[in-house]
Amino acid sequence: MVFGIFGKSDKKIQELIDNKQFDELSTEVIDEIAQDIIVTTETSMQGYQITERIEIITAECVFGMNMFRDYFAGIRDIFGGRSKASQKVLRDSRRVCLTELRREALIVGANAVIGVDLDYNEISGDGKSMLFLVASGTAVTVERG
Repeated sequence: MVFGIFGKSDKKIQELIDNKQFDELSTEVIDEIAQDIIVTTETSMQGYQITERIEIITAECVFGMNMFRDYFAGIRDIFGGRSKASQKVLRDSRRVCLTELRREALIVGANAVIGVDLDYNEISGDGKSMLFLVASGTAVTVERG
């Protein structure tokens, strides 16, 4: 792996990875490593055997909703139809939150997260609205079985 562009030498980064000192790595490096972590809503995975249940992990993400997006979504409510802008926020928030969940799994030494649940909520008041998303699951280690 070539990580030198992230401010540390490749050798130092590899040493941190080998010693599982993930909290000292940049977000970009963690994202690169964590992309191979399996994330599923299933509680067991066909073809894999759970070798260790580590702990419950969560990722919490909050996203601001643009006031123009809110305005046009309100117009869609009146006239019907899909709001592509709101769908994009939901899709992007899901991707970001699942990436955060993978990062949490990596930090605790898991190679998979099972039983993943996504909970969406809206926080609004004073003319502002925010989307709050929590992803949770059980961090595990698995082997092909």
